[in-house]
Amino acid sequence: MVVLPLLLCASMLAEDYKGPHPPKSDIPYLLHASDLVATEVTEASQESQKKSATYIVPGASSPVKTPLAEPIFIFESKQIDPASLELWRFEVRNGQRSVSITSGMHRKGSSGPFHLSVTKIGDHLFRIEAQDMLENGEYSLSPAGSRAAFCFQVY
Repeated sequence: MVVLPLLLCASMLAEDYKGPHPPKSDIPYLLHASDLVATEVTEASQESQKKSATYIVPGASSPVKTPLAEPIFIFESKQIDPASLELWRFEVRNGQRSVSITSGMHRKGSSGPFHLSVTKIGDHLFRIEAQDMLENGEYSLSPAGSRAAFCFQVY
């Protein structure tokens, strides 16, 4: 009987969301006040080494920028599970962005993906928030096990 009240509370919270809705599904949108800004959608190329893989995105910086150190994303899920999204910081070298991940899912020289919270706010609609303060730099939200990259820059 406890489950029913929890489900009712969750559905009431979802109905209260009155903010903007993404025009396309399966793309994270940065929430800037009452505006949504689509992340840069690209696919990373992969170079594999013995115990790590390096994912590379062309270009030294993303055209999508946010001043927010703890960005918030609105995401409408149709095919991508929002709980599978991971937030990674790129290193910029030779005019391209890259991240190296060891077989244990940790970036070389740093800790693994940044913490995210995922909250359902509507039917197939989710609020995704960075739980760590992000330094200025290049970042990507990527579904685990995928080369899809949704890139943005914190400035």
